Parts: sequence; C-alpha cells; structure tokens
Amino acid sequence: MKSDQSKTNVTETVQYAAYGRHRRTQGGAGLLSVLAYGVAAVCLLPMLAVALAAVTGGTDTISHLWDTVLPRYALTTVALVLMVAAGTFAVGVGAAWLVTMTRFPGVRVLEIALVLPLAFPAYVLAYAYTYLLDHPGIVQSALRAATGWGPRDYWFPEIRSIWGAAFMLILVLYPYVYLLARAAFLQQSSAAFLAARTLGNSAWSAFWKVSLPMARPAIAGGVLLTVMETIADFGTVAYFSVQTFATGIYTSWFSLADRAGAAQLALCLLSFALFLAILERVQRGRAKYHQAGKGHKAMPPAHLTGWRAGLALLLCVTPVVLGCVLPVLVLFNMGLGGEQDLLSPRYIGFIRNSITLAGIAAAVTLAAAVCVGFYQRLRPGRKSSVAAYIARMGYAVPGGVIAVGLMVPFAAFDNALDGWMRSNFGISTGLLVTGSIWLLIAAYMVRFLAAALGAYEGGQSTVHANMDAAARSLGETPLGTLRRVHLPILTPSLLTALLIVFVDVMKELPATLIMRPFNYDTLAVQAYRLASDERLEGAAVPSLVIVAVGLLPVILICRQVGRTR
Repeated sequence: MKSDQSKTNVTETVQYAAYGRHRRTQGGAGLLSVLAYGVAAVCLLPMLAVALAAVTGGTDTISHLWDTVLPRYALTTVALVLMVAAGTFAVGVGAAWLVTMTRFPGVRVLEIALVLPLAFPAYVLAYAYTYLLDHPGIVQSALRAATGWGPRDYWFPEIRSIWGAAFMLILVLYPYVYLLARAAFLQQSSAAFLAARTLGNSAWSAFWKVSLPMARPAIAGGVLLTVMETIADFGTVAYFSVQTFATGIYTSWFSLADRAGAAQLALCLLSFALFLAILERVQRGRAKYHQAGKGHKAMPPAHLTGWRAGLALLLCVTPVVLGCVLPVLVLFNMGLGGEQDLLSPRYIGFIRNSITLAGIAAAVTLAAAVCVGFYQRLRPGRKSSVAAYIARMGYAVPGGVIAVGLMVPFAAFDNALDGWMRSNFGISTGLLVTGSIWLLIAAYMVRFLAAALGAYEGGQSTVHANMDAAARSLGETPLGTLRRVHLPILTPSLLTALLIVFVDVMKELPATLIMRPFNYDTLAVQAYRLASDERLEGAAVPSLVIVAVGLLPVILICRQVGRTR
C-alpha cells in the first residue's frame, strides 16, 4: 500500500510539474491572440462601416448619383486604370528585359537607377510637369517667344487631363512591375529560350512565346499593384481635375457635405479594390511554372553594339530622366523662387507634424504586424490565417475609403457621447476620438499594415522552427521567444518595415486631408494646398522634402537590386 501511495504521489508531482511547465510555455499566447484579432477587427471596421453607411443612406442618394456623376466616375476610373496598366507593363517589362538579358554601355548603373522614380509621389510629379508644360509654363512660353505665335496659333498636349494623370502615374509606378519582372527574368533558365531559338524563332519571338509567359505571374502581380495604387490616388487626379471615384468621395464629403453619397461612392470604390485584391491573390496562387531538368543555367546575355546599344540605352534612360532627374531639376528651380522658408516656425510645424504622425504610425503599424505575424506562426490554422488575411486587405483599400469608414462610426460615437453628457451632466465632451490624431494613425495602420507585415514575414521565414522548439523546451514563453529570439534576429527586417511605413505616411494625402485635426497640417497637405492655389513654386519646397525622405527606402531597394545579379 505504501508503495502504491508513493507511486501515486510521484505521478501527481510529475503531472503538476508538466502542467506548470505547460502554463509557463503558453504564457502570452492568449494576449497575442487578443491583439492579433483586435488588429484584424480594426482593419475590418472601415469596410463594414462604409457598407453599412452606404446601405442606410437610402436609395435617393444613389439614384441621384447614378443619374449625375456615377457613370462618369466609373468610366474615368476604368480608363485611367487601363492606361496605367498598359503603360507600366510596357515600361516595366521592357526595361527589365533589357537590363537583364542584354549588355550595353551603362546597363549596370541603369538597372539600379530605374528604381529611383519610386521615391516620388505622383502628385509631386504633377506639380513639376504642370510648371514645365502648362500654357504659362517654361516650354510653351519659350515656344511662343521663339516663333511669335499666339495662344491659338498652335496645338500643344494638355497636361491637365486624364492622359497627363496617366503619364504621371506610369512614371512613378512602373518600378513595381520592373522589380518583379527583373526578378522573374533572372530566375529563368536558358533551356526553354534556347530551345525556342533552335526551332527557328527569333529573339523577339522567343521572348513573346517563352520568357514572357514564364514571367507572367510576377508581371501580373506587379501590374495589379499599380492598378490598386491608381484607384487609390487622389492628389494627381484632383490637381488635374480628373473626376474619379477618389475625387468624388472628397467632393461629396467636404464640398457637398453629403455623407451618404460619400459612403456610397466609397463602397463602389471599395468593391472594385477588393475585386482586384482577390484577382491578385488568385493569379498568384494558381499561375506557376516549373523548370524542366535538374540544373539551372542562367540566360546568357546578348551583347548589343551600334544602333541597337544606343536604342537600348535610350529606352532605359528615358523613364529615369522623366521620372526622377527632370522633376528634381524642375522642383529645385521652382523652389528657388518659391519664397518658402523651411526654417520658419510655420514650416518647422509642418515638418514636426509630418514626422510625429509618420513616426507614431510606423511604430504602431510595426507592432501590429509583429502581433499578427507571430501569432500566425505560433498558432497556424484557419483562424490565424483569416486574421492575417484581413490585416492585409488594407493595401487594397484607398485612403479616402478608410477615412470615410472610420469617420462615420466614430463621429456617431462622439456625437452620442456628447449628447448623453450634455443631457445628464451639462458637460460637452466635444470630439474625443474624431478630432484627435489617433484616429488618423489608425487609418495609416489599416492602409499600410500589409507592407509592414510583408517585410516582417519575409524576415521571419529565415528563423528556423528549431529555434522556437529549443526556446520552448527551455521553458521560454511565446512572448519571451519573440523578445529574446525573433526580434534580435529580425532587426534588419523590422527597420526596413519601419522605414517603408514612415515614408508612406509622409507621402499619404487623401486620408490626411479628410481626417487631420483642425489646424494640424503636414508637408503633403501644405504642398497640395499651395498647388491648388496655383502657387506651384511654393509647392515645390515641401515636395522636395517629401522626395528627399522618400529616397531612403528606395536606396535600400537599390542596394538589394545591385546585389541580385
């Protein structure tokens, strides 16, 4: 009996120790789940709020929109999307093929320089090219002075048009396609291409029949990214007076004070954006190719000489000059006569506001990305995958839609709380949430969480699962594993994610215009306001600061491009 009793006590002691060790190693998992699902809920809130506000807005508003502006908004948006998609495809794929598969003078420099236009917001290019090409601009003024022509004696392309907006967007968005297409071409084996050549196909024919189809998944992903950025753009189309859904939302919200109309326009744009996001996920998941054979031999580059080398050089230099070099020269020239003092207290305030918003938003977004990404690794399954997918949806939602989706419910909450406090205590609480920067930071987190999550997950994939198992076997909690194992290893990826979000927030315009607190302007808002007042020389100064900050992540990308040859 004593022996059986002692065995029972030993068994209970072992079970209790195992239970205590299990409790210790599971510590923090519950908190991570709450935080991950909370982040997903915040990301889902704007979309649900827009849908609810649009449905409850009544049919009269949508009927009026359909009879007046909705068809025009839809046609203009679709036309702009098609032009930008075609342009970014042609420039991005063509440049990627030339710098990857051929050799000509300057190719090593150009394969890096082709990324530089990514640092420019499209609306900044719009200001520069308007100053250069508009009727009172430098080019047309010089043309009239040289020929003696009057304003109606000649024809000149109108920069303030849908064609001009498409041109601006193509110049700043083609690097998305270029980077993905270049990576795809570098990974291709020469076997299929050389087989096509031996069957009598020319180099051009082999490119269309073999290389381009094999790179289609990457190219399609890049083009869809440019399309989503196009429908989210506000600064360029607003400045050029191109009536799209993005400008319609802002006009309905501010100029017409039509909240229901803004919500219904936002729902239309949201539906289009989510359709594109689903399309991108589907094509990325199904479109695959596999190299035949066991070996992988890189494609031998063709050495160009004579007029062919000159043509290749011209084709690759042109987007760099038009998308980076020329705008910088024009903006610098504009800034010299802008009479804008960056060291004045007013501009110091703009810079401080921009850095404050961008810094806080980057930190909050990175923390949210770590919570969602690490929880998905800790608890792989349907629930964590759904939370991560919802968190990524923000990249497909334009800033104006997110702004409307957050303003509607929180404005209702502020008004209800203020009414209740007035009736019961005679105290007015005002706008506690809607009038603060925290709601704006939440909008930034929803919009840019996908970028931070992508950078974090890219680094997390390098942390072997054995490291997690070793830490857990030593009694480390999930939060301890994250703090002591993952974060030190992932420091470069975390800094990259932080920098990307910081720069994206510095450039962001539509959500900032709608949601910023009263008298709390940023550099982007100041540039937009000056340009709207036709004070382009003044708008050049904050624009140059935005571009200078935007060059930071682009330099990191350029360094990576230089290493992947």
